[in-house]
Amino acid sequence: MRPHLRSFFARHEPHCASLGVGLKSGLGGMLGMGLVGAAAAFTSLPLLIAPFGASAVLLFGHPASPLAQPANVIGGYGAAVGVGIVVALLFPGAWWAAALGVGLAILAMLLLRVSHPPAGAVPILMTLSPIGVFELAGIVAAGAVALVAVASLYHRLPPRHHDYPRRAA
Repeated sequence: MRPHLRSFFARHEPHCASLGVGLKSGLGGMLGMGLVGAAAAFTSLPLLIAPFGASAVLLFGHPASPLAQPANVIGGYGAAVGVGIVVALLFPGAWWAAALGVGLAILAMLLLRVSHPPAGAVPILMTLSPIGVFELAGIVAAGAVALVAVASLYHRLPPRHHDYPRRAA
């Protein structure tokens, strides 16, 4: 394989510390999504949205990442919701408004220093979903807070492999 093509397939992620760490991370993601799913079943609200699955990967698999910290998860979703509401109300149902919303959400998250990549999907949901934007905003806020709360508690359970949230320097 050519050297420049090898960089596409090189893995930059460090090795998982152990099978136990990987299992605890997977169990945490399952528990977090399970609790959100149970809340969805109990309330009849569509709380299980795809971006939360990606957030669970960060919160439980990479809790030391800056992108997984509570300010980033909640702030990133908040910024994306704000952008999503504006774009959805100004351009209802327009496919290109979804793209505009994603770009503006990235800008907002970067300027506010609260980047959380899964939140980039929120403007797509808000512009194209049959669910009302304000109902969807509440769903996103509740889910983001719930996932951070579960992750905060879960990472305190033994064996403790990570400090979550990271301590301010």
